Amino acid sequence: HRINKMSAPAAAPAAAPTALSSATSAPAVPGALGAIVGRVKEYGATIFKQQKPWSEVLDRNTLSKPANLTEALGRIKKNTAYFRVNYLMVVLTTCVVTFAMHPSSLFILAMLLGGWIYLLFIRTAPVVISGRQLSEREKVLGMSAISFITIFFLTSVGTVFFSALSFSLAVVLAHGAFREPDNLFIDDAESQQGFFNILTGTPAGSTGLASVV
Repeated sequence: HRINKMSAPAAAPAAAPTALSSATSAPAVPGALGAIVGRVKEYGATIFKQQKPWSEVLDRNTLSKPANLTEALGRIKKNTAYFRVNYLMVVLTTCVVTFAMHPSSLFILAMLLGGWIYLLFIRTAPVVISGRQLSEREKVLGMSAISFITIFFLTSVGTVFFSALSFSLAVVLAHGAFREPDNLFIDDAESQQGFFNILTGTPAGSTGLASVV
């Protein structure tokens, strides 16, 4: 009887490694999502550090009507290379304000974003449809199709987005055509970068958005 009393408690600590392993593996997916969000924030901060002073953007003394279409296009090219980050902020701000004025469209975008985050980062169980397990590629294609149909066919989100984008681009082009670029210092690197190079290129001192994903 004395031997049984001494040997019984010895089996209790065996469950500790299981509990510890489940506790350490649980935050793995949220941690991966947080790492991606952190890298995107870091890249965005690097991009926005390149913006020019807004006093330089809004200087009324540098505004004049272009003599012809050729001069207007030349001004747009130079001003876009120099003020590209400021122009990007104009586009983003216009989109944010426009969606804030259409809360239903903003809610739909939030729901779609939540679906993407849940499916790719939070849900760990496999997605099974009609007894067939979907691969990661099939999940991405499926969510892309659902998002595209929802935005452009089932709701007015696409219309709201293109309205904001059209208005902001009109403002950018108008400023680029009427702003005299003669007093701007544009080096060779800036002159070779256009408006959309902000999203696809790798600015100096950053690791690039491509490395994030």
